[in-house]
Amino acid sequence: MQKREQGKSGGAAGGAAAPPAKRGRPFGSTSNSAAAAAAAAAADTAAPSTLLGPSLHVHSSFADQNNKRIVLALQSGLKSELTWALNTLTLLSFKEKEDMRKDSTPLAKVPGLLDALLQVIDDWRDIALPKDLVKAPRVRTLGANSFVTGFGNEYEALGSNGNLQHSGLGSGSSFAEASLHNVAKPRSSEWWVDEDGLFNLDEEGRTEKQQGAVAASNVIRNFSFMPENEVIMAQHRHCLETVFQCVEDYVTEDEELVTNALETIVNLAPLLDLRIFSSSKPSYIKITEKRAVQAIMGILGSSVKAWHCAAAELLGRLIINPDNEPFLLPFVSQIHKRLVDLLSLPALDAQAAAVGALYNLAEVNMDCRLKLASERWAIDRLLKVIKTPHPVPEICRKAAMILESLVSEPQNRPLLLAFENAFAEILFSDARHSDTFARILYELTARPNNKVTSARGVWGM
Repeated sequence: MQKREQGKSGGAAGGAAAPPAKRGRPFGSTSNSAAAAAAAAAADTAAPSTLLGPSLHVHSSFADQNNKRIVLALQSGLKSELTWALNTLTLLSFKEKEDMRKDSTPLAKVPGLLDALLQVIDDWRDIALPKDLVKAPRVRTLGANSFVTGFGNEYEALGSNGNLQHSGLGSGSSFAEASLHNVAKPRSSEWWVDEDGLFNLDEEGRTEKQQGAVAASNVIRNFSFMPENEVIMAQHRHCLETVFQCVEDYVTEDEELVTNALETIVNLAPLLDLRIFSSSKPSYIKITEKRAVQAIMGILGSSVKAWHCAAAELLGRLIINPDNEPFLLPFVSQIHKRLVDLLSLPALDAQAAAVGALYNLAEVNMDCRLKLASERWAIDRLLKVIKTPHPVPEICRKAAMILESLVSEPQNRPLLLAFENAFAEILFSDARHSDTFARILYELTARPNNKVTSARGVWGM
């Protein structure tokens, strides 16, 4: 099946031949953005050449000489080595807006680097989940006939006061049953009994793991902005599984980690084929196509503006690929409902993301157009975007094109006929959209098979 043109992705200009522009950090995704903006303005007024920060240029020879060392440092798990590697990669992957590095090395092509970064995130994900979800309890059988076994059972056998509890245990099975039924729920001072390993992490260790995972996700996000890394990352199943899992757990996961993962997916979306989750490539996390789409739907319904705007843009880019349609179409009704809700928000970027996604969805098939026209307030809010108007002319043009796509279906014409006066008003008052709304009114009233509908619209029958 021939691919749809990349220029129709949600966020890029419709009909353009160039691929969609990369997204930066969404507005409002960082805390205290107003204070940061004020500080930046003050710094610019004071001394723009000295206070805006240096432009980092790293020659490719540095990366060539330290490739293996960086990967080994990430794999070592040692705090000092891991800190050095993540700091180095953060600097190497950072690039200012107008920074052209002709001699830079695409770091995602360094052997083993992407897998080593993903392992840092997976290490945090393994301990971030509740312990009862990670591993099932198991019965200790070695030394079951002894009260003191060396596996933590001595604390329960002797009790908190150190006295021996004579329970007459004679076999491993009876010992297991007695320990399961007779041991009281451990108090907070006895939580250490639940840990099996010698080197369990304390709160400080967990915090370090979390910070390392966030830093690794930031490096991966920076990689996704580099065109030479796109194909490698979009075809890397472990990378996609990790970022989708972070997005899936947006309620409990670190917000910065979720934001970085979401931006990575959005940047890779034009090349992303959801069928990779059922391919023969080795899988590390059992993510299916349906589960991936459900993760996007969850973040689409979140209350964080940067997240649901990015999710709307992501859906608009994914639907461009016809291979993704079978996995997205079952959720079309839910997608339409949420995108129409975003149209009602006063945030202009939310409206732009919703219009861009609806524009691509309306081009998919007849069923999408019928469901969108039947969605309550959909037509009214699209007209509101045009009438207000939205400060970006391209968004208004796409909203008008959506209405033209809807009117092309005969079943939608009775619904759109109720807005005939609004269409005529825009036709005569806004020269930018006069051609589009002239075609819409022609479809509604002037077609030979629409004579009954035309009479109903003109005479109010």
